[in-house]
Amino acid sequence: MNRRRLVLIGVLSLALGAVVSVQVYDHLQAKASPVRRDVDVVIAANDLQVGAKIGDHDLKVVKYPRENLPPHAFRTKTSVVGRSVVLPIGKGEFVTPEKLSDAGSGLWATIATGMRAVAVRVDDVTGVGGFVLPGKRVDVLVTGLPCGSSEPQTITILQDVRVLAAGRELNATAEPQSVPVVILQLSPEDSEKLALASQEGRIQLVLRNLVDSDQAKPPAVRKASLFGGGVSQHPIRVLRQKPVPTQAAEPLKFDIDVIHGMQKETIHVLQLPSMPSSPRLTEGR
Repeated sequence: MNRRRLVLIGVLSLALGAVVSVQVYDHLQAKASPVRRDVDVVIAANDLQVGAKIGDHDLKVVKYPRENLPPHAFRTKTSVVGRSVVLPIGKGEFVTPEKLSDAGSGLWATIATGMRAVAVRVDDVTGVGGFVLPGKRVDVLVTGLPCGSSEPQTITILQDVRVLAAGRELNATAEPQSVPVVILQLSPEDSEKLALASQEGRIQLVLRNLVDSDQAKPPAVRKASLFGGGVSQHPIRVLRQKPVPTQAAEPLKFDIDVIHGMQKETIHVLQLPSMPSSPRLTEGR
């Protein structure tokens, strides 16, 4: 009887020890690897172009670690549906406030907060053959006469400017478009600068790479630096004075009568006249 009791006590002790060991192990594991807390976040289900109005089918809600989320990422579709895109959003990217405008659609909805939309008249040359399309980036050049100068010059006044629209087209297309006007997004200060430049000179748009955001500082180009201001290669012809020989003039002859009392004496006088030589212009080197 005692033996059975001892065996039972031993079995129970082993079982209890096993249970306690498992609990301690789970507790230690929980401390070493805390449970990941995922939260809902809104991402783009499709590629969203500038100017597009977002619908429910354009969005997807997924689970994502809270600590890895970008600031102000949207958690629900209702806070995004109906708003317009002001910066391109790729499929699978987070949807964040800086990429969206207020609710609505159209050109005004594509303008970023604090910016302005400015129209620029273009042709096939100033519009880079129709390749200035929505979403592209351009530099703005102006050619005109500086104050107090009669020599025209060209200078870059704006760089890395986003194109909002080409004509009435708000979405980028694969084919170039010949349009009379393009819409640029500018700060209020740059808007004033462009307005003045369009009145004082000729505007030229220069297309740039989308990933190139460097702000170059090229000097103004003047006619003298364009065509060169060196010394002419042709010899200069100088006019010099050279005396021209003249024929000797005939001497003047005259008589002088000298009277001494009743006597008269005639003296013959010979005078050589002074005649200056006449200069003449000749060509020389």
